[in-house]
Amino acid sequence: MSSSIKPELDDAIESNDGYAKSLSKRQVQMIAIGGAIGVGLFLGAGGRLAQAGPALILSYAVCGIAAFFVMRALGELVLHRPVAGSFVEYAREFIGPWAGFTSGWMYWVNWAMTGIAEITAVAIYVSLWAPDFPRWATALITLVVLLAVNLLSVKLFGELEFWFSVIKVTAIVVFLFVGLSLVITNADMGDGMHASVSNVVAHDGLFPAGLPVVLLTFQAVIFAYSAIEMVGIAAGETKDAKSVLPKAINGVVYRIGIFYVGSVLLLTMVLPWTAYSAGESPFVTVFSRLGYPAAGHIMNLVVLTAAMSSCNSGLYSTGRILRSLAEKREAPSFVGKMSSRHVPYGGVIFTAVVYVLGVFMNAWVPQEAFDIATSVASLGVIATWITLLYCQIRLKRKADAGEIERPSYRMPGAPVTNWLSIGFLVLVVVSMGFTDGPEKIAFYLIPVLAVVLFVGWKMVSARQRKNAALMASASDAAAAAEAGKLAGAVKRNDPDEENQPVG
Repeated sequence: MSSSIKPELDDAIESNDGYAKSLSKRQVQMIAIGGAIGVGLFLGAGGRLAQAGPALILSYAVCGIAAFFVMRALGELVLHRPVAGSFVEYAREFIGPWAGFTSGWMYWVNWAMTGIAEITAVAIYVSLWAPDFPRWATALITLVVLLAVNLLSVKLFGELEFWFSVIKVTAIVVFLFVGLSLVITNADMGDGMHASVSNVVAHDGLFPAGLPVVLLTFQAVIFAYSAIEMVGIAAGETKDAKSVLPKAINGVVYRIGIFYVGSVLLLTMVLPWTAYSAGESPFVTVFSRLGYPAAGHIMNLVVLTAAMSSCNSGLYSTGRILRSLAEKREAPSFVGKMSSRHVPYGGVIFTAVVYVLGVFMNAWVPQEAFDIATSVASLGVIATWITLLYCQIRLKRKADAGEIERPSYRMPGAPVTNWLSIGFLVLVVVSMGFTDGPEKIAFYLIPVLAVVLFVGWKMVSARQRKNAALMASASDAAAAAEAGKLAGAVKRNDPDEENQPVG
């Protein structure tokens, strides 16, 4: 085989369960970084700063600690067995089939709602340039473009996501340097405001809205951290996963502290928290006040890219998760269809159809669409994180019992840190019931989702038992027929049988 054609054949040679190992180290590392920088920070931070004030810094720090342990738990699981189904497969292995079914569909709920939030954010950003253009039309155009990208090839997705991530990371780094210089020089930000460290506590202190309000921001911050687990979803399509993924996961952990906590801290220094609002990205707010109109427009383009990146990742990840469910007959067979380009197009299209709901939400309730979607999505995020943490507990138990070998890349402080993180995440869910905002809608949906998942699993398991019984019956019948044929052959070949006297 000539070297000139080998690269084109790599995908087929290295395929795993129909997937092509097309994502390079460069792409996976940037996907991991991009998953840690999303619209929850670029857009959501503005509304949360207006809600909770500088105390949002603590919210990002506390939730960041939980995210750190989630990523380390994911890292150990991925090193145990890199697989495209990610935590759905781990839930099946370490908890049971019902857990794989539940976690898979909750993750899909997460990304279905996240996608709606993202295309809503795209519509909000575009409205800065074209205020009269319908938001629903912007959302629809965005969806069509990203659907086409995901259906063409994994390589195209990886390359697009790589450049999306480059833009996001560059923008955050630029903001960190610009913001720091503004604070050091005590820059004039207009309307009598100056960038200063004192802005953090000068306007009614660190907790201007009270500690309870800070607790209520945890849900939004958890959503902002969602998609950090994307690196685990990509494990089955990553070349040399066991050497690439630990570095990528560690990179996510470090960047949580720098990009998220650092950015929110600088935002509260550059401008008073009262200068931010839910209707505009806080980064656009800052750059628009620098006296350079183009700066605000450039940053608006960046946050637009971030929203498209997250929606792009949602289509990618749900396609893989739904195929994993379909292979176990826990989802419609259509979502398990794989194209000749190694793309699970059935699952991607299924999610895209749900994203159309986001288009209609932008037509019906354009102001509330983002908050409603992110609140429901956070339930899926929390369910996923709890699943990862508990699966790592079970992995450690099996390793301690000598049943499996534990990877060298391990969850620190397990299982104590697991249980503390799980307890914190449960507290976040409970706190959602004590708000008057969209979070309460999501909280009331919990029993509805529980009933739907319970009934769904009962139907799936009943069908699986029926199919197993039919297969067993068919197998027994085939065995009996084969035994009859063998007995007949023996009888025909028995010479004593032919010489037996009649009567």
